[in-house]
Amino acid sequence: MADYQLIIIGGGLSGIAAGIRAARFGRKTLILEQHALPGGLNSYYVRQGHLLETGLHAMTNCAPAGDKHAPLNRLFRQLHLSRQQFQLQEQIGSEIRFSGRSLLFSNDPRCLEEAISRQFPTCIDRFRLLKKKIALYDPFAPVPWQSARRFLAEGLRHPPLEDMLLLPLMVYGNAEEHDMDLGQFVIMFRAVFEEGFFRPAGTMREFLDLLIRQYLGFGGELRYRAPVEEIVVSKGKVQGVRLAGGEELRAEAVLSTAGIPETIRLSGWEANPETYSGRMSFMETISLVSPLEAAAPTGERTIIFYHTAPTLSYQRPEALLDPSWGVICFPENFVGQTPGDLRQIRVTNAASYPLWKALAPEAYRAMKQRWAAAAVQASEEIIGNYQPSIVYQDSFTPVTIERFTRKAQGAVYGSAVKIRDGLTPWPNLFVAGTDQGFLGIVGAMLSGITVVNRHLLQ
Repeated sequence: MADYQLIIIGGGLSGIAAGIRAARFGRKTLILEQHALPGGLNSYYVRQGHLLETGLHAMTNCAPAGDKHAPLNRLFRQLHLSRQQFQLQEQIGSEIRFSGRSLLFSNDPRCLEEAISRQFPTCIDRFRLLKKKIALYDPFAPVPWQSARRFLAEGLRHPPLEDMLLLPLMVYGNAEEHDMDLGQFVIMFRAVFEEGFFRPAGTMREFLDLLIRQYLGFGGELRYRAPVEEIVVSKGKVQGVRLAGGEELRAEAVLSTAGIPETIRLSGWEANPETYSGRMSFMETISLVSPLEAAAPTGERTIIFYHTAPTLSYQRPEALLDPSWGVICFPENFVGQTPGDLRQIRVTNAASYPLWKALAPEAYRAMKQRWAAAAVQASEEIIGNYQPSIVYQDSFTPVTIERFTRKAQGAVYGSAVKIRDGLTPWPNLFVAGTDQGFLGIVGAMLSGITVVNRHLLQ
C-alpha cells in the first residue's frame, strides 16, 4: 500500500490549496516544501527584526462576500473557509504612469473610465464597447492562441492607451514577451480593472498561517526542508518520490507545483525543458523608510505601474536590470492598514536571469548593490526623493527566486506554454500553478483546487 494517496511537491499557495481540497475529502496527503517556510513565490522572511514579504504586492479579484460567482468566493467555498475569517483591505487607489501620461484606477471600475475619459476623450466610447466584448468573452474556451495586442488595436485604435492598459496586466501575470494571449488578457482585465486589488489583513505570515491551519485541521501532513530529488517512475506510472537525502515515499498520485521544467527534470519526462522555460523574471528592492523625514514619500497610491519609454517594452532586458519600467508598491496603502514606525517602498523591475546567473559571488553582491541603487533612483523620479530616509534595504534577484522556488530561470509566471488540463505523460502525475495557466494569487490557488477536483476527486 502507498504511504500517501497524494504527494504535493511545493508548499506555495497552489500546493497548499490543492492540499486543503484533497485532505478535506479524506485523501491522505503530504505537502513537501524545500524551504523552511510556506508560500513559495508569495512568502516572507525576516531580516534584522523586519518582516519582509516576497511576491505579494496585492491580491487581485476583490469581491464582496455576497457575489457567489466571483473567483475569490468560489475559492473560499472550495477551501471550506468563511469570509468572516478573512478580512479584506482594499487598495486606496493605483496609477499607471506611462511616458508622461497618467491613468488612475481603483476597485470601482468607474474610476478607470473617468480617467480614460479625461486623458483620452476620443477613445472612451471605444473603451466602453471593448469592455462589453470582454464581458462576453470566454477565456477558458478551447481556442488557439489569439493576440491581445491585436484585440486592443482593433478595439481602441490608439497605441498609447493600448500600452497603458497592457502594462499592469502583463506585469501581474504574463509569461510571454511583447504580447499576451487574449484569454489571459481577459482574465487579468477582469481581475485588476473590474474587481481590483486587496490584501489580507496583517502580513503574509498570518494569511499563510490561516491556510496551513486549515490544511492540518483536515489531517494533511506537511514537511519543510524536504526537497524532492526525483519523481520515481516505473511501469508507466509514478510510484512516488525520492528526497534529497535518499528517503523514498510512495504515492498513488503526485501533483507538482514546481513548474514544468523542474517537473521534466525530476521525472525524466521526454521533453525539452527549454521549450517550457519562461523568460520573464524580476528583481525586487525593498526599502524601509522613516516617514518622519520630510523627504520620505508615503504616497496616496497603493501601486504605481510606471514606464518611461514611449512604447511598451515587456521583455527580458539586455542588461542585468531594466529600471526604465516597473512597479512601485506602498504595502501600507490599503484601507484599514495600520502603518508601523517604518514604511515600505517596494520597487520591482524586469531582470535578466542568464546575466545574474553568470556572475561570480563577489560580483553578484556588488551588482545587487549597484542595481538596487539604480532601481531606487528610477523610482525617485516617479515618487520623489527617499534615499536619505532609508533605514534598511534588501533585494532579491532571479537567481534568488529560482533557488527558493525552483521556478526555472526565476520565471515568476512560469512558461509561456501552458498545460491547461494539468496532465503529463503519466496518468498519475499532474502539474498545477502558474504553468497550468491560472493567473494571479487567487488563480494559482484555484489551479491547485481544479486539478484535485478534476483528476483526483472524480
